Amino acid sequence: MKAKPIKPCTKPSKGEQPLWDFPDNTLALREVAAYQLSEALGFHIVPFTTYRDDGPYGPGSLQQYIEYDIEHHYFNFTPDERETLRPVVLFDILANNADRKGSHIFFEEGTQTLYGIDHGICFHEENKLRTVIWDFSGQQIPDDLLAPLAEAENWSDLFEQYLSPREIRAIQRRARTLLKSRTFPLRPADRRAFPYPPI
Repeated sequence: MKAKPIKPCTKPSKGEQPLWDFPDNTLALREVAAYQLSEALGFHIVPFTTYRDDGPYGPGSLQQYIEYDIEHHYFNFTPDERETLRPVVLFDILANNADRKGSHIFFEEGTQTLYGIDHGICFHEENKLRTVIWDFSGQQIPDDLLAPLAEAENWSDLFEQYLSPREIRAIQRRARTLLKSRTFPLRPADRRAFPYPPI
């Protein structure tokens, strides 16, 4: 029996929009690092993502495309659906996600599996967390979500192909902070905390 082919979504490095605060030609690598983090945490919220030197448009990331309803996003999730977002929030804090828009999280058609996409501007060593999901600010992080963070000091090998040593150390530092506080951080008042546009 033949396996069902995976529909890919590709992000070639040569097509990246230069950003003043992220190194050039690294966004595709950060997409792969996001998948590695999701798997290390056991959350499985980032679709399978890999880096290919021989991609259809040159070197870049290839990500499994997930079928979903593009009209169903964070801003019209039900209260019960929003309650499932704690793993995404914890992932975003660790990844220092600078662009968690409402349309970047969705439920797969058919399975209702939760996924997050568009992680090209994550993992900066400086605090740049911008997200629409501040629902759990100040709340205790469930122990089962925190447990994988105890292994963060052993994650260097997972990221060394994709991130700088300083960025890897920043992930580990954020993990230590979360393990100590055991709470979701409050929305900062001294900088922009929401992405624009929000969807």
